[in-house]
Amino acid sequence: MLKPDSLLVVGSIAFDDLEMPSGSFKDVLGGAATYSSIAASLLAPARLVGVVGNDFAESTIEMLRARGIDTTGVERAEGKTFRWHGRYADDLMSRTSLDTQLNVFASFKPKIPALYRTSPFVLLGNIHPELQIEVLDQVERPKLIMADTMNFWISGEPKALEKVLKRVDLLVINDEEARELSGIQNIRKAAADIRARGPKSLIIKRGEHGALLFDDTGVFFVPAYPLEQVVDPTGAGDTFAGGLMGYLARHCETSPYALRRGMFYASALASFCVEDIGSKRVERVTKADLSARIEAFAALVDYGGKLAFVD
Repeated sequence: MLKPDSLLVVGSIAFDDLEMPSGSFKDVLGGAATYSSIAASLLAPARLVGVVGNDFAESTIEMLRARGIDTTGVERAEGKTFRWHGRYADDLMSRTSLDTQLNVFASFKPKIPALYRTSPFVLLGNIHPELQIEVLDQVERPKLIMADTMNFWISGEPKALEKVLKRVDLLVINDEEARELSGIQNIRKAAADIRARGPKSLIIKRGEHGALLFDDTGVFFVPAYPLEQVVDPTGAGDTFAGGLMGYLARHCETSPYALRRGMFYASALASFCVEDIGSKRVERVTKADLSARIEAFAALVDYGGKLAFVD
């Protein structure tokens, strides 16, 4: 097997205050880049770029390093770390943002260390599109660039986002975001519209209903792994993105079939994420855990042979 490529992850590092059906939890480690880099690090070397405040414990940075995450690109600024406060519905299917404090993240300007600029794989977390462009201006000919975005940027920064779409290889968003971005309700037609704007490939996440990949090879579906209990869905999408990019970087491959295989690893890691509060469960996942869940996934979709029409 080839030596794994490195993955550059740029995005938010945060504290979350969560009000869940199971209770209230404060100062939970969160942020898109945090979840993505932790998930990816199980499969490939991850390089993290983000900003934290004076209130961010050095022990947490050490935890990330212990997982093999290069934190050279994590800037410590004067002030407090980005914080989000949210409340989930009893069925965990929806959430309400109660408070968002950008703090040091408000003035965040990604500074990509020289060593990181040749990273073959780049994951642009859900940050302002102009910041995503700044990152792309600093990296050198990566094999694959993935980007995430959200409704706030889709409605608030459409011109900047259009520039991002023209420069990325893979966009990963949820079905609500896909409909808003395209203005089209039908998911397949929405996907075609979005891909025409730049991304060669598009993944549309559908929560507990799995994820769809649209590319030149066709349409591909990966289910969500069925769990007996879901505790906290925060960060599941970011874990999915990190797991997918980690798989691609591990195998140094960007083919349509690598994307399809990688989506199973991404969905498996996302299933671990929701089993505990915040990133706690993902932090504990071992390669043996992941291997066992991948085997369970294989059994889940194994129908015993080829499908054929029978008259």
